[in-house]
Amino acid sequence: KYLLGYFSLDQSGGSWFLPSLMLTLIRPTMFPVLRNEDLKEMLESNKESLKLEAMKRVVGLIAKGKNASELFPAVVKNVASKNIELKKLVYVYLVRYAEEQQDLALLSISTFQRALKDPNQFIRASALRVLSSIRVPIIVPIMMLAIKEAAADLSPYVRKTSAHAIQKLFSLDPDQKEQLIEVIEKLLKDKSTLVAGSVVMAFEEVCPDRIDLIHKNYRKLCNLLVDVEEWGQVVIISMLTRYARTQFTSPWKEGAVFDENNEKTFYDSDSEEKKGQIEAKPYIMDPDHRLLLRNTKPLLQSRNTAVVMSVAQLYWHLAPKHEVSIVTKSLVRLLRSHREVQYIVLQNIATMSIQRKGMFEPFMKSFYVRSTDATHIKTLKLEILTNLANEANISTILREFQTYVKSQDKAFAAATIQAIGRCATNISEVTDTCLNGLVLLLSNRDETVVAESVVVIKKLLQTQPTQHSEIIKHMAKLFDNITVPMARASILWLMGEYCERVPKIAPDVLRKMAKTFTIEEDIVKLQTVNLAAKLYLTNSKQTKLLTQYILNLGKYDQNYDIRDRTRFIRQLIVPSEKNGALNKYARRILLAPKPAPVLESAFKDRDRYQLGTLSHSLNIKATGYQELSDWPAVAPDQSVRNVEVIEPVRNLPSSHTSSYLLMYKCFVLWDKFFSKIRTLLWLRFSLSDTIDPVFSL
Repeated sequence: KYLLGYFSLDQSGGSWFLPSLMLTLIRPTMFPVLRNEDLKEMLESNKESLKLEAMKRVVGLIAKGKNASELFPAVVKNVASKNIELKKLVYVYLVRYAEEQQDLALLSISTFQRALKDPNQFIRASALRVLSSIRVPIIVPIMMLAIKEAAADLSPYVRKTSAHAIQKLFSLDPDQKEQLIEVIEKLLKDKSTLVAGSVVMAFEEVCPDRIDLIHKNYRKLCNLLVDVEEWGQVVIISMLTRYARTQFTSPWKEGAVFDENNEKTFYDSDSEEKKGQIEAKPYIMDPDHRLLLRNTKPLLQSRNTAVVMSVAQLYWHLAPKHEVSIVTKSLVRLLRSHREVQYIVLQNIATMSIQRKGMFEPFMKSFYVRSTDATHIKTLKLEILTNLANEANISTILREFQTYVKSQDKAFAAATIQAIGRCATNISEVTDTCLNGLVLLLSNRDETVVAESVVVIKKLLQTQPTQHSEIIKHMAKLFDNITVPMARASILWLMGEYCERVPKIAPDVLRKMAKTFTIEEDIVKLQTVNLAAKLYLTNSKQTKLLTQYILNLGKYDQNYDIRDRTRFIRQLIVPSEKNGALNKYARRILLAPKPAPVLESAFKDRDRYQLGTLSHSLNIKATGYQELSDWPAVAPDQSVRNVEVIEPVRNLPSSHTSSYLLMYKCFVLWDKFFSKIRTLLWLRFSLSDTIDPVFSL
């Protein structure tokens, strides 16, 4: 086995790559494991090679999750080393432990300040990173000064690090917000793609409501988006989604006619419009709105699943309805990723498929369940298949469900039965077919399948109770063989609710329950008390004594809910002098017609959260969640995004200028040389021969 001596470390969101030390593999047979005392001796030695080897081992310990804080005093002494590789490793260590060893880290602040002026950009960035990791309020002014200087650094890598430091300083001292906003405003104007994602992240952390800072940089961010690093793309897309919802009008208006160019044809321009004719007002998309959609579309091909998901949610919340479908193939492609990615993507598809079934219907086979899928993945695919069900494909989906019911995964089989019930409720053509199939499942050997079938049948029978008396009788016959409490309670509820349709069977069921009342679960006892009360009102001759016996058992039950229910029922149905007025309404209270339950998707209300967010995944508003605002009725002034373009003086680049200047000097010298030659030649031919010696000389 090999131990990784150095690792790729993500520093505050930015990657720091050291090519010479990235993958240093150390054989344990060649280098025995050293104790902390040995590492301290190596770090305090005079040889740079030993110090470098010790730091590799220390960083290796950190990579394996071991505590190396005891070495802090020995490591921090080498912060002023002239060896670049050693200094980089020391900074990696200090970033990890500076917050824990604040007192010792403060002793080296002067060294960090000097390192901010180092010629090497990585050293400058590392020094700022360590400085911002020291969580001591007393050095806030020093940190602020360092951030301002780094924001004006010539290296984009250092400017990127300054954007990361802004968030750390803001969490340490929120009172510095105004000064940090000034730095953010300056960095937002940066044209480097390396800085864009980091500064937008700082913007979202410090001042997400200051959209006025985005106006002048909106088009630049849209154009730079393709070249920004992947995680920066996610942050920028999320921010631009919120920005667009406040600056553009809704493209979803009913009856809107899309007219991108807003120009009439040549012949129509001369024709007179008919008077009194009401025409649909064309929707004209803002050019900046279209710019955002056009520049994010290529990112659907990104290898990063988070980027694809961000673009998908942007199109879902911002694009016209007829353009949203372009994200479908990209989302389906993500289903080939790891199960963690599948889980999040399927959650979002489940929400989208409720409102727009047509988007994913052509890819229905992609949501068929595989035997290797985890239970939570199977359940989400089942949810999506149920959402996609319609009159055209219901037969195919039901055949698929028949296979799922036989699954060894009991939770998944139960979820499949619930899905069949939803299909039966939503599509009336297959209600009887689904109901008959569920009745057949009542003879299944698996108690979980039988119990879930009973619960779903109970809900379906509430929609058409008059037509399914035989099913109720069949369930009563199976009552003795069913042991799951929820299923037994559901059958008892059906017996009581439709006791007039099974007048001979319901009293017999009550007789059986009177024998086993004391050993039943609480939920079954409650439904037994309800059944006794309803039979007392409809068939008191047969059930009066049974009802009194059950009420006496419930009166002394250990569960206080059952005792309270029993006392309430007794006072309600048994007439007496004290409660005579209430007894008149007993039948209206207990036997009132009840609305049929609506079987709905668990993802029906999740569209109130932005897709791809933690709140959407948990279906709870998470800390830090920022809601998308409603579309404005009237679009704000779009001129705020205009940037004044100053025509630059057409000076040649410095390299070209020096070349042209050298050429110009050469031409001048040649001109002078040839003019002298011409003069001498003229003298030669025009004067006497006495000048020949001079000419020759």
